Amino acid sequence: MTLSWAYIYEHPGSDPVDDRVVLDRDGQRTYLVPVPDPSMAPAVAADLVAEGVALIELCGGFALTAAARVVEAVGGRVPVGHVTFAVDSVRGATQYGELFEADQSHAD
Repeated sequence: MTLSWAYIYEHPGSDPVDDRVVLDRDGQRTYLVPVPDPSMAPAVAADLVAEGVALIELCGGFALTAAARVVEAVGGRVPVGHVTFAVDSVRGATQYGELFEADQSHAD
């Protein structure tokens, strides 16, 4: 039996199917799945559950509302985790978010 779980994260311009990475070792399968926008995460999560994924973990960059939509989409069929940042790393996470937003404004 293979235990499967997935980590969903945002990566602009990505394709959740074509760009996913699958690690399959020693009875555990891990899916690393990018979404170009958090609004796609609920549908991607539901598809992963249909494929047999037993746990979904969301990147800490997802807003709480986006995480809640994923929880709704899987309908309690699997647990959904949401990465959080320790207090001492909040400043760095904020700086990264600002750099990400600035980079995205140049991409348009």
